[in-house]
Amino acid sequence: MNVAVVGAGAVGCYYGFLLARAGHAVTLIGRPALVEAVEKDGLVLESAAGTASVPVRATDAGAGVSGADLVLVCVKSGDTEAAGAMIAPHLDPAATVLSLQNGVDNAERLAAVLGRPVVPVAVYVATAMAGPGHVRHNGRGDLILGASETSARVAAAFAAAGIPTTVSAKAVDALWAKLIINCAYNALSALTQLPYGRLVEGDGVAAVIADVVQECARVAEAEGVSVSPRILDDVMALSAAMAGQRSSTAQDLARGRPSEIDHLNGTIVRRGAAHGIPTPVNRLLHALVKLAERRD
Repeated sequence: MNVAVVGAGAVGCYYGFLLARAGHAVTLIGRPALVEAVEKDGLVLESAAGTASVPVRATDAGAGVSGADLVLVCVKSGDTEAAGAMIAPHLDPAATVLSLQNGVDNAERLAAVLGRPVVPVAVYVATAMAGPGHVRHNGRGDLILGASETSARVAAAFAAAGIPTTVSAKAVDALWAKLIINCAYNALSALTQLPYGRLVEGDGVAAVIADVVQECARVAEAEGVSVSPRILDDVMALSAAMAGQRSSTAQDLARGRPSEIDHLNGTIVRRGAAHGIPTPVNRLLHALVKLAERRD
């Protein structure tokens, strides 16, 4: 396939690397620094297996999606509409568009801009950028892909590229489950700059996480989302599965960039208010991260 990756950060570069290594023609759309790095050294992946690079195309222009059979949108949630507007004039009518983003409404928001269906994807991977065009993989990498006419074919291509992929009509429920995980860890990791394994060792942290999860689950159920009765166990298990990972929000704050907190804990606060459900712990975490973003 011809694959375009819109938003070549840690998630986009990781999956772009795997698809390029499997023989697909990959174009990354990102910042000029990424374009320069990729043109010089290729796309670099650092993992437990070692460090390798693959040749890919890179551009900072929306026209990079022209001719793509598959488009992976991996931008931050706050950039969804802008990214959609940038690529809309250049999309092939037959292209499949996937949203590999945090939050629960990006596929819907992107579809509204593009005027065409967008497949939601729940992403479970621990990655970080070591530099422009250089991604570090710390664990996992599996996807839950929403159901569509092309999802089975896309999932097969992903699996052949070493990307474990499940197609599910309940991908939105999976996105909510991931949102709950993100609400539990992202702000706390950002405010402390600690990885998950060390974070949960802090006094009272497990109880705070339990409070966050309880608020999120109440809001999700009010939204008609099915939440696993084991959601808290699943959340706590992540601290062992990704012990060395700092959240994407922590990485954003460390780089002085705006975070996605409005689309994480902020979503719970807004939707909780709409349903008359108190969310004081999520509100506090959201407010603290917003304050941290304003630091000089």
